[in-house]
Amino acid sequence: MNKQNSIIFVVSLCIVAVLCLLFCSDNIKKPNSEQNSSTISTSVDNLSTTEQTQPTTNASNNLPFKLSDIPRYSGSPFCEVNNNKPYLQSDELTTDSFKRFSELDSLGRCGVAFACIGTDSLPTEERGAIGMIKPSGWHTVRYDDLIEDKYLYNRCHLIAFELSSENANPQNLITGTRYMNVKGMLPFENRVHDYVENSNNHVMYRVTPVFEGDNLVAHGVLMEGYSVEDSGTGICFNVFCYNVQPYIEIDYADGTSWISDQSDNQLETETQDSKVAYILNTHTKKFHYPDCSSVNDMKEKNKEAFTGSREELIEMGYSPCGKCNP
Repeated sequence: MNKQNSIIFVVSLCIVAVLCLLFCSDNIKKPNSEQNSSTISTSVDNLSTTEQTQPTTNASNNLPFKLSDIPRYSGSPFCEVNNNKPYLQSDELTTDSFKRFSELDSLGRCGVAFACIGTDSLPTEERGAIGMIKPSGWHTVRYDDLIEDKYLYNRCHLIAFELSSENANPQNLITGTRYMNVKGMLPFENRVHDYVENSNNHVMYRVTPVFEGDNLVAHGVLMEGYSVEDSGTGICFNVFCYNVQPYIEIDYADGTSWISDQSDNQLETETQDSKVAYILNTHTKKFHYPDCSSVNDMKEKNKEAFTGSREELIEMGYSPCGKCNP
């Protein structure tokens, strides 16, 4: 009986041990994937509460707004969207620099370009040639009397070279007007570049080309920017930049273009209303928009306000700032 009792006792102990192990394993705290060290817990007051689906190559079918909701172009190169709040979600915020580009779709069109911009994203070399890239809807066409830089179209970077070091990447280049590139996108690109360079912080940055149907040329781009470490205090915008060119009509289906029937009236009106506010640097002989970051670096004795036309300033011997491109 003693031997039998011993066996029963040992078996009982084994059963109890197994049950204890099972109970403990169920109660071990599992690591929380949301506690990744690269994800920032931050205030999201400046972010949209609208649910944003994951980017796809067919960006136009995946937008949280409709192109029909965007006001018609009326003279400003961009308009604010969603009260200027990005559609980014809090779990998308990170301080690990990255850049992602969508595969070209079946029509050869670009999709969403998404990045976290840090100082390690900024270029350290000069930009190379990109002329070998032919984005969807591309045409080499000039309007010498209507466009200062002659050519209607640029190969527009979705994420600018100055932010990403991306050069001749076909997934990052669309057919965009000179007007959209310089007047619409460039001021926001410069703001992000200057902020990152001066603060060493990071900016979540997303650019979505907006195509209608099977059109080969985008009607514009949605640009979103949000500075991570300061919860959007430094950078926070959500804008739609119009892919238009004053005086020129564009067929977005294939990129063909022609001079607008209203171009003569537009030119006459703009000549009458061409007075613009600028800030002059009397030392360097450069002129700037008042909100240009270079204005803050000027010595007061060299700073002068001016209201008039761009042509007047050039005739006076001034040249446009390379950052704000007035």
